[in-house]
Amino acid sequence: MPRPGRGAVRSVGRRRDSYLCDLIWFEFVVGGALRDGHRGPGDFTLVALDDVNSAPVAVRDVFGPASPKEPAPDTIQFLAPLIVGCALFMEMLDSTVISTALPAIAHSMHEDPIRLNLAITSYLLSLAVFIPVSGWMADRYGSRTVFRTAIALFTVGSILCGLSQSLSQLVGARIVQGFGGAMMVPVGRLIVLKTIPKSELVAAMSYLTVPAVLGPVVGPPVGGFIVTYYSWRWIFFINVPISFIGITLVTMFIENIHEEDVPPLDLSGFILTGLGLAGLVFGFEMLGRGVLPVSLVMCLLAGGGLCSGAYVIHARRTRFPIIDLALLKIPTFSSATVGGGLFRMGIGALPFLMPMLLQLVFGLTPFASGMITFTGAAGALFMKPTAPPIIRRFGFRNVLVSNGVLSAFIMMSYALFRPSTPHSLIIATLLVGGFFRSLQFTALGTLAYADVPPILMSNASSASSMAQQLFLSLGVATAALLLHVSLHGRSVATLSWQDFTLPFVITGVLAIGSSLIYLWLDPNAGAEVSGRRGSVAISRTVRAAPDVEVAD
Repeated sequence: MPRPGRGAVRSVGRRRDSYLCDLIWFEFVVGGALRDGHRGPGDFTLVALDDVNSAPVAVRDVFGPASPKEPAPDTIQFLAPLIVGCALFMEMLDSTVISTALPAIAHSMHEDPIRLNLAITSYLLSLAVFIPVSGWMADRYGSRTVFRTAIALFTVGSILCGLSQSLSQLVGARIVQGFGGAMMVPVGRLIVLKTIPKSELVAAMSYLTVPAVLGPVVGPPVGGFIVTYYSWRWIFFINVPISFIGITLVTMFIENIHEEDVPPLDLSGFILTGLGLAGLVFGFEMLGRGVLPVSLVMCLLAGGGLCSGAYVIHARRTRFPIIDLALLKIPTFSSATVGGGLFRMGIGALPFLMPMLLQLVFGLTPFASGMITFTGAAGALFMKPTAPPIIRRFGFRNVLVSNGVLSAFIMMSYALFRPSTPHSLIIATLLVGGFFRSLQFTALGTLAYADVPPILMSNASSASSMAQQLFLSLGVATAALLLHVSLHGRSVATLSWQDFTLPFVITGVLAIGSSLIYLWLDPNAGAEVSGRRGSVAISRTVRAAPDVEVAD
């Protein structure tokens, strides 16, 4: 039988409604025609698949060695999310640890503790203003360069915070910190997205969700310990050695990825998104806290809303908007962003509600309260090795729907805690809740980028960070407002366990609402990163091979 030349298997297992069409060339050894099962060197097959990352292994088993795009080395695949995750943990830890230290800082600076709230809000404002431009900067100057600069800025801000002698100096230093933090989160995520093959993205993202869970629960006990036994200034100085290690590891192991053709900066869009997000985040943070007059808070929210609305009009008329709203037309991204936002509203209020319940109602010390809430972070750590097989087995939609409902009911069960509730039961409930919440965050963080084209990846990372910051602030504001409503309803000035029933239940309902959004997802949504349809697609390829014409 004559030996065939180059052959092509066309459009195998392609979804017509897919946003991306990934074409992968596989080189294999074929000695004769495919239908006769012979093999010989020098032949190729072109396979168009949704699950592009699971294909090489399966095809290699049948046809021989494959030659897809070279994946990142195993060491980089492991170190990249670990290095980025440690940097994000530092940022998350610092943003929460300061809350515990505020009374000590106020006493040291002879300031009213309420005024010290400016140290938190100034950081949030800086974060909100500069997040939108982070993706453009990474494309323009390189992700490694921007990430190292972000860590360096955060470190300089930390040193200045520790050296501050007045409130104005502390606020200025926190703004510098916020600028660095605004670059760290989206750019760090972008490094992982561009470094790790999509088939390994679920495992990589599990490392990045741990800082989001660890930071808010580790912050209070760490802050309490440092303030109690050392000086409050060390909550900032502790970042310095971590930052130096991070910069060194980034320089050694992270590639400086940047785009060749970077569009000009959308300056008008940058201003509108910065003002809009800053107004909304600051307004939500102040809502229900009694720090600012209600009229001023409403003006902040209205101004933020107007700027955000103006940006929507601007983005439709601009060729290269700083945040491309066309991303919301991608079902996986929009579901993970909007549905994930509702989930973060509910679950994001937990670090605000639980310490208040344990300390103000149950009478625990800040350190004891922090050690109990830390069990939620332990549950998140147990999740890391189990998330990839769970998502691969059941798929994103099934996991997000069922796990979202389960996490919501666990959240609502916290409303049953009483001063007489055994601490062991509280710890067990928080441990289980931490596991399932972290699984949800891992699935959301991975699904959001499953179908995003590489050219829009930087834009998507910035947009996702904006949404997360907004929804987290809205969740805390909702919980604070519900506490005030409960207090005024009972006409008392002291919190009791009854006041926490409504916030826990409402935030749990919001989390359940997110699961309804996931029901609209395709059952095989995100298959490229979950690997769920890989074996099916490849088996179809192999079965179809005997019937395919091999063109010379």
